Order: sequence, then structure tokens, then C-alpha cells
Amino acid sequence: MSDVSLQEGAYETGMGDYFALLKPRVMSLVVFTALVGLLVAPGPVHPFIGFVGILCIAVGAGASGALNMWWDADIDARMKRTVGRPIPSGRVAPGEALGLGLALSGFSIVLLALATNFLAAFLLAFTIFFYAVVYSMWLKRATPQNIVIGGAAGAFPPMIGWAVATGTVSIESALMFALIFMWTPPHFWALALFVKSDYGRAGVPMLTETHGRDITRRHVLIYTLLLVPVALGLGLTSIGGPIYMTIAVVMNVWFLKGAYDIWRRTDADCEADKHKVEIGVFKVSLYYLFLHFGALLAEAALRPYGFGGW
Repeated sequence: MSDVSLQEGAYETGMGDYFALLKPRVMSLVVFTALVGLLVAPGPVHPFIGFVGILCIAVGAGASGALNMWWDADIDARMKRTVGRPIPSGRVAPGEALGLGLALSGFSIVLLALATNFLAAFLLAFTIFFYAVVYSMWLKRATPQNIVIGGAAGAFPPMIGWAVATGTVSIESALMFALIFMWTPPHFWALALFVKSDYGRAGVPMLTETHGRDITRRHVLIYTLLLVPVALGLGLTSIGGPIYMTIAVVMNVWFLKGAYDIWRRTDADCEADKHKVEIGVFKVSLYYLFLHFGALLAEAALRPYGFGGW
């Protein structure tokens, strides 16, 4: 981490700057998947307990974002996409970001333990540690497989939501975790194939930088092939059903076809059509996760009326 500091008196930090440290766009996905994990779990959950659980998961995710921005300030300062973030732009001091991340981490973990159960709190603590330390401080700068292993941090929220409701880990929550974990690499690499990044200049060993686009295309197909059985397998569990399975079949055929098309392409093809296929696959990936988890939610909502589930 570099010494990125504020110019004293140059800027008065506002609440919006601190909020930006929490990566609110990422937090929205975390909240949605955690909420689905909570609502599809068996057994009733008191609304207040559920609210506190989701709040703690959201705050924990924000804490991870702040710690990540604190550590990655040197990288962010060298990349066009991130140079405007609060620390490299001089709107927030690095020490303030570190303090905020640590304070929110402690608050969210302790409150979740007191309001729900220790398993949920442990999973949240491990998620924050994994993202801030294992991914940000180690994997991101050490291996082109960083996005693969680091994707585990974004996959834990539905498992935590399930633990809030049940106090357990189950095959259902494990498969929800696996769905996000296996979706992350092809989603990210599809984007990396058509976005001109400056990861190389920033010293981050992303796959497109270290192994080239042909290898990246192959990895997109491989991880999509691994994703399909996970998605379909989730539909066969107690939280699946015909609604989910219909969505899963359609979306996985669509996604797999796109990954196959990417694998067959060359750099010349991409230049000729301005990455039309890669852009299309990335857009499909955006809908992919939302529709799968939305279908699980629909199954849970309709099950009491005899429509959801098998």
C-alpha cells in the first residue's frame, strides 16, 4: 500500500465520500443474495431479527469495501477506472478509511452474534477477513487466479443469510455459495475481454494481462461448464422447483452458448465487430445471478399456496 494522503485543508470530507468507501453497488448485490438466503431458509424468522441480520451483513460488506480501498489506494491511483475513488482523489485520508473499516467490521460482527447466532457472526467475520486480507492483501497482487479464489468473499452472503435464519449450513446454502463462486470468473473475464484495463500498469496480474486473451477465452468456457451443474443442482434441492429450474435451464443454455462463442473467437474477430459477442455475454451474466436468486425467492413465496417447490 502506498502513502496516499490528503492535502491538509484542500477538501472538506462529506458523508457521501465515506459512503463511497463502502462500495454501495457491490453492497446492493450482497444485500439481495443474503436476503434471498434468509427468506428461502426453512422456518419462520422474526422480522426484526431478519432486518438486523441483513443490516449487519450490509455493514460488514461495506467494511470490507473500506478496508479494500485503504489497502489498494496505490493501485487505484494508477488506474483510470478507480483514480476518482475517495482516497486517491484526496477526499478521504487513508487512516480514516482504515478506521472506518475496522469499526464497521467490529460493529457488524458483534451485533450479528448478539442478535442472531455465532455461526452467522463467524461466517461474516471470515468473509470480511477473506476479502480484506486473503484477497486484497495477498491474492490480488500474487496470482492471475485472484478473481476465482477471491470470488468466495462475494459468495458468502446467502450462506450467512441462511445461517441467520437456521443457525446451520446446509447443502442448499452451500450450493447458493457455489452458484455465485462459479459465476464470478466468467462474468468478470467476459468484461475484461472487451474493456481496455490498466491492470498491467498498476501491477495487478489479471488473466488477460498475464496469459493473454486466448487463454482467458478458454477459461470463460471452462468455468461456465462448471457453473451449469451447480445451477441445475440447486434446483433439485428443497428450495428449488419448476420456476427455478425453468429459469436455470434457459439462462444456462444462453450463457453456455455465449461462452462457447467467445471461446471460438480470435482477436481479429473481436476487432472486426467491436467485441459484440463479449459485450453480449457480459450483459447476460448481469441478468444471470439476479434471475436465479429471484426464481428461488418466487419458489419460496408461492410454496405456502401449493405452487412453489417440487
